[in-house]
Amino acid sequence: MKPIIVAAKGKEQLKENWKYCIGTGRLGLALQKEYLDHLKIIQEKIGFKYIRGHGLLSDDVGIYREMKIGDEVKVFYNFTYIDRIFDSFLDLNLRPFIEFGFMPELLASGDQTIFYWKGNVTPPKDYQKWSDLVTVVVKHFIERYGLEEVKKWPFEVWNEPNLVNFWKDANKQEYFKLYKVTATAIKEVNQDLQVGGPAICGGADEWIVDFLGFCHKDKVPVDFVSRHAYTSQSPKKVTPDYYYQDLVDNTDMLHQFEAVRGLIKESAFSNLPFHITEYNTSYSPINPVHDTPLNAAYLARILSEGGDYVDSFSYWTFSDVFEEADVPKAPFHGGFGLMALHAIPKPTFHLFAFFNRLGEEMLYRDAQMIITRKENGAIALVAWNEVMEKGEGFEKEILLKIPVNNDQYFLKRQSVDDNYANPWKVWKEMGRPRFPDKQSVETLREASIPKLTTAKINKEEDGYLKLLLTLSKNEVTLIELSEMKDETETYEGIDDSLITSYSS
Repeated sequence: MKPIIVAAKGKEQLKENWKYCIGTGRLGLALQKEYLDHLKIIQEKIGFKYIRGHGLLSDDVGIYREMKIGDEVKVFYNFTYIDRIFDSFLDLNLRPFIEFGFMPELLASGDQTIFYWKGNVTPPKDYQKWSDLVTVVVKHFIERYGLEEVKKWPFEVWNEPNLVNFWKDANKQEYFKLYKVTATAIKEVNQDLQVGGPAICGGADEWIVDFLGFCHKDKVPVDFVSRHAYTSQSPKKVTPDYYYQDLVDNTDMLHQFEAVRGLIKESAFSNLPFHITEYNTSYSPINPVHDTPLNAAYLARILSEGGDYVDSFSYWTFSDVFEEADVPKAPFHGGFGLMALHAIPKPTFHLFAFFNRLGEEMLYRDAQMIITRKENGAIALVAWNEVMEKGEGFEKEILLKIPVNNDQYFLKRQSVDDNYANPWKVWKEMGRPRFPDKQSVETLREASIPKLTTAKINKEEDGYLKLLLTLSKNEVTLIELSEMKDETETYEGIDDSLITSYSS
């Protein structure tokens, strides 16, 4: 086997675009305890910078209200819930990546809604009242959090207006009108606030071209471009509980990133930041692939290379406390989340946690691995073996030669695959309980812990550490190599062979 010889010094720094933002279900869910419990764990283990979700202006958050005083109807803006929600985010070192939507019922021009929680997706019946709403909301954020803070918050206009489900008739010109009114209102509060769009899903990139052309022609402010990306094919089968789809090759998502970046460069706004404000494998919140080790192994290359093309890409979503397709009916229901209900980490949670352990200096990268060095000299690498085929086997071997200075290293390896850190598998073995008891929940949490192996390894005569890695099907593994000094000889008279059952 030909070894991979790792460079002694990296040529570039590892970008952290993969952890710039994380998605969430509708913002009103942040009023639930379990939601905040999950978010705290996510921040402790991964530490995202921004959070984006739907429903800022939907009626469950309750910002827009109208009150009748005598014969006169007056608008009342209620910030009770949104203040509580944003305070919770900021307390966890998360800034909001604000999505302006959906339409408050009292402002809506129609009754078309989406999701179990009925987000209204029609244009405003009165654009002046919509403009006033945007203005008052932005001014309130500045009054509460300060202008310098709110300048750091991106403001995105709507969500996937190219789909009839998310924007009535997918009317492009009506969206451009909404964008212009919204962006103008934001900039009239302060010119330094960031606003962008069009937040489309994939498959309609002509919207990007037309949107930027419209902004240029009509001199409408735009500070960033946003888009979504998924890699699932049409459904093979849909049941009341699950939505089954095949996935295309994961390079398709990287090609999506690169293609849209090219469209931006060809526009009148060639240097605009480009944010993927949603991405995942499947776009369905009930696709069981989200619960599997494949989901983690498949997305590993996206985390590794996505930052080459986009300024941020926001995984959709951090938690299965999520209600687009009704209240979840089982702990493993195919939800988008990194974390299942009952605070059970899924394999993809560990993928992100592993990447968060990487160093700043990138020494090596290919389609199945990334190797880095930390500031303290430790080596950290993540390797993966994504397998789309069914069946057993598919092991992959990798031989590494890593140049090091120290003579001895402590190796710590954590692994996720079909047999380790796979609580979905254990849940199936339990008989797929919809509402597991506390003991079963504890078992599932125990089953979510990565496999841990450790070893002491020595530098070889040629100055390299030699590592032979075997990766199982859909394994994602983190290896950390830290310099060590063996102090065994400082223990006078030590002899492990005197312990029953052990050798020296």
